[in-house]
Amino acid sequence: MVAGGVFYAVILEREEDGGYHAFYPILKGCHTQGNTLANVREAIEAYLDSLRGHDEHANRIIPAD
Repeated sequence: MVAGGVFYAVILEREEDGGYHAFYPILKGCHTQGNTLANVREAIEAYLDSLRGHDEHANRIIPAD
């Protein structure tokens, strides 16, 4: 997934009762779910906007090994 010119890995899981659960391992607490995958990009953009608004970039992004 691309947001702000940066690629983020996303893990998608199908829910038993339909729809999807998606999360970004490098972004603590960034999860979304829905009946389609359309909200996956919206979720990461909203998450990153929130971090910028609270000046929490470095505190919430887990560095890759």
